[in-house]
Amino acid sequence: MGLCFSSTTADEAPANHPHFTGGKVTFITNKDVWNQKLSEAKTQGKIVIANFSASWCGPCKSIAPLYIELSEKHLSLMFLTIDVDELTELSTQWDVKATPTFFFLRDGQQIDKIVGANKAELQEKLSTIVDSQVPGDQK
Repeated sequence: MGLCFSSTTADEAPANHPHFTGGKVTFITNKDVWNQKLSEAKTQGKIVIANFSASWCGPCKSIAPLYIELSEKHLSLMFLTIDVDELTELSTQWDVKATPTFFFLRDGQQIDKIVGANKAELQEKLSTIVDSQVPGDQK
């Protein structure tokens, strides 16, 4: 499992984020888009997986392809990525201390969290969440 701790300047951040975009992942560019997506998820009854990452973080880059793959597999969930250097206010609000940090949100409230690029743990938590969303009384 890898972790990165913020130590970069805005000048080191690339203009685009090819590692973190693709699949059904929405790249959050400002707080308005964040609020819109949380509202949309609540209306649609979707759980949000928010990936707080950094463009310079090796572990973030290594887990990004899996995150994108999972977004295409689990369409009942909403996948978001936030660059901690671009949205420092949001990162501070969510008390992100290391990247990547994955928050699992229901109705905008945290229900779980993973700190670090642990692929097995991310897959396991997503499977548990998807299994818990079985409609009706079949759980």
